[in-house]
Amino acid sequence: MTSAVSADWVLPVDGPPIEGGVVRYEGGRIVEVGPGRAERHFAEAAIVPGFVNAHTHLEYANYAGFGDGMPFGPWIRTHIARKAQLDAESMLAVARLGALECLRSGVTTVADYSFSGAAARAAADAGLRATVYLEVFAVDPADAERQWTERRAHVEETRLVRVGISPHAPYTCSLDTYRFCLSLGVPVGTHLAESPNETEWLLHGRGPLEEIGALLVPPPGKRPVAALEPVLGRELLCAHCVEVDDSEIALLAARDVPVAHCPRSNALLGCGIAPLAALRAAGVRVGLGTDSPASTPSFDLFEELRAAIYAARARERRTDALGATEALELATIDAARALRLDAAVGTLTPGKRADLTVVSLAGSPYHPVEDPAAAVVFGGSPDRVLETIVDGQTRYRKAEETQWREVRSIASAARARMLRSPQPLLP
Repeated sequence: MTSAVSADWVLPVDGPPIEGGVVRYEGGRIVEVGPGRAERHFAEAAIVPGFVNAHTHLEYANYAGFGDGMPFGPWIRTHIARKAQLDAESMLAVARLGALECLRSGVTTVADYSFSGAAARAAADAGLRATVYLEVFAVDPADAERQWTERRAHVEETRLVRVGISPHAPYTCSLDTYRFCLSLGVPVGTHLAESPNETEWLLHGRGPLEEIGALLVPPPGKRPVAALEPVLGRELLCAHCVEVDDSEIALLAARDVPVAHCPRSNALLGCGIAPLAALRAAGVRVGLGTDSPASTPSFDLFEELRAAIYAARARERRTDALGATEALELATIDAARALRLDAAVGTLTPGKRADLTVVSLAGSPYHPVEDPAAAVVFGGSPDRVLETIVDGQTRYRKAEETQWREVRSIASAARARMLRSPQPLLP
């Protein structure tokens, strides 16, 4: 059976905006995009490809504010301690909230780094397309194998959810651990060059990360990118890449290393501003990610879009450093390329999966519309998302938000326990 939605504007991303456009889909795939009007028409709205969030932690959906203002090392310590207070059911409750908040922000695909594996079930239950990278923290690859085996046994893949592995970062995992992870033949993602504190530890074994030094790898005396140079390649998704110089950017480009850009997280943690313009100019596949409310206030992809533009223009001191159309690409087709999912999602193209988001523009400063991409990027918000469709199925509808009350309530109770519980000392 063919379904269709239309709106005042359709933004395919791989082609020019269509005024008065329609998207038809059948069996979970797009079959037609062009001018026209469907029975289900959204006036004063735009239809865009479902957003692809290139870096999330769904299990931290309600961790906002924990350790705000702390240096990177003590901040990590605080989150480890708070997280230790939750049981498996509580982690699942929080992850479910994260999945729903992503759908509410028009996100249809996530690349999620998961501590417990709960994100996989949460995404599957919500109908969110996801690659869930199970995190491991290990100097000895045997420890990584044990962690992977234990967590993988409790996680099921589905038609929408695939499972990968995440060696956490070069300061928590050895090169041999990375080699083990890459040998598994599953998607692999990591955090890389996120903070000056990371660089200081890897080079000199000092700085704020000394607080958790017992949990870290011995300093190799190299910068983060150099520390991972033997394993860098197109199979390793790297979140952040803030602390990179020109030669390191050239290496990332030469190895076709995909990067997830998270400007709000980098700013709020005091990590700096990633050289987005230089990365893109070098040909690095860069997608936009929100990270999680542990380091940013929300999974609000619209706020992340605007932050990416603000940061790029401020760093380069040029108004053309990043435009609305380019930002929209970062959160759709570019992020899909970074995740190697661009054959299936990221644009409204016949043959691709029917992942799309309907954004109301009514009442925004950008309506009536001059530039539809600018109207969506600068005027959009989760409150303006009318409907989110994944694989041809409506997974979020603004008119039905009240059904989330129980999910929010259970996640709120989990947060309250973290706030009440004493924080245990780490070894």
